[in-house]
Amino acid sequence: MAIPPIAPYSLPTRSDIASNQVAWSLDPSRAALLIHDMQRYFIDTYESDRDPILTATANIQRLRKQCADAGIPVIYTMQPGDQHPSRRGILADFWGSGLANGPATEVIAQLTPGPGDIQVTKWRYSAFQRTDLRELLNHYNRDQLVITGVYAHMGCMLSAADAFMNDIKPFVVLDATADFGRDEHVMAMNYVARRCGAVTTTDALENALQHSNAA
Repeated sequence: MAIPPIAPYSLPTRSDIASNQVAWSLDPSRAALLIHDMQRYFIDTYESDRDPILTATANIQRLRKQCADAGIPVIYTMQPGDQHPSRRGILADFWGSGLANGPATEVIAQLTPGPGDIQVTKWRYSAFQRTDLRELLNHYNRDQLVITGVYAHMGCMLSAADAFMNDIKPFVVLDATADFGRDEHVMAMNYVARRCGAVTTTDALENALQHSNAA
């Protein structure tokens, strides 16, 4: 029940996705960046020199630097290894025992968390379930969440839905996320755009941050 290898696919573009229902704008003073599950266990399922993960990883690197420069909190979710069956629960019915302790739990080298970054231990698809993410965002007075990482139709989409249900505005980054395939990636982005958040791109967020810094 391990995650099977993921075939390369071209990342969707903004024109492939439904228009956002909302006209939210990113406010750096209210935003946090979520880097979701970019651990070797998940990323090793991709061909590292092919899309979607090649471009998605590069774009997360860009956003991480921009956010750090703008004073935006950077938050990583990371699943633990060797989860006890009482913790793993019915996830095991779908995905087996999960990560083993060791290299599989590490964030990929391109995105190694820095000393000022926040690390959240994650137990379910959504980054909000059984974690203190909501309390962390409250602590930093943040009610906007930029979501990047894997997998788009599972943890990223459901974290966006949970953010919405906690009155936190999610911005899911189309080209800084990756999935099992293009169809599932498009489905996840369409759901967010229509039901619970805003779909955006790395370029659009960088422009918003640069304009904010120049103001």
